[in-house]
Amino acid sequence: MTFTETANKIFVQSINDYHVKDDIETPISNPYEEGTIENRLYLKNWIDTVQWHFEDIIRDPNIDPVDALVLKRRIDKSNQDRTDLVEQIDTYFREKYADVKVLADAQINTESPAWAVDRLSILALKIYHMQEQVDRKDAAPEHIQKCQAKLNVLLEQQVDLSTAIDQLLADIEAGKKYMKVYRQMKMYNDPATNPVLYKK
Repeated sequence: MTFTETANKIFVQSINDYHVKDDIETPISNPYEEGTIENRLYLKNWIDTVQWHFEDIIRDPNIDPVDALVLKRRIDKSNQDRTDLVEQIDTYFREKYADVKVLADAQINTESPAWAVDRLSILALKIYHMQEQVDRKDAAPEHIQKCQAKLNVLLEQQVDLSTAIDQLLADIEAGKKYMKVYRQMKMYNDPATNPVLYKK
């Protein structure tokens, strides 16, 4: 089984587990052993899934402004948790390929493997929720057709992105490409670099 076959399977598992209750307050029950890449992939997608529903809720035009602010803070924290998980996944890849002899003509990629995995996790969510739209019984045929066309594109994109990630990992393993990871260094979360915070 390729890395992305494993990842996509875990993402579907996480999404289905969340939708048993379909509640943003549901605590995670990660079935994978702490310290494994499977554990990190499940946690990554769980965070993405909960945030997906945060984003739905906060767009309610009738949401109470106080509730909206509380939710915005939760979204901010979720974004930071998501970034932290991506960096943990990149650390896994960096350690896994630490002993690879990089070829003299090796090239760098435009993004790290984990940021591509981040997109794959979000793609799994898009596919799940677009399938929900296709399966709606209360929607007009035109809506179903449009959503089916979008779903077809998302499924094709999933195949392409999965292939690209597996190819990238194979190239890193063969020394044809090398990893260079830059931390995100988000300034607005840091009291030392956000002027609204450090000027108080």
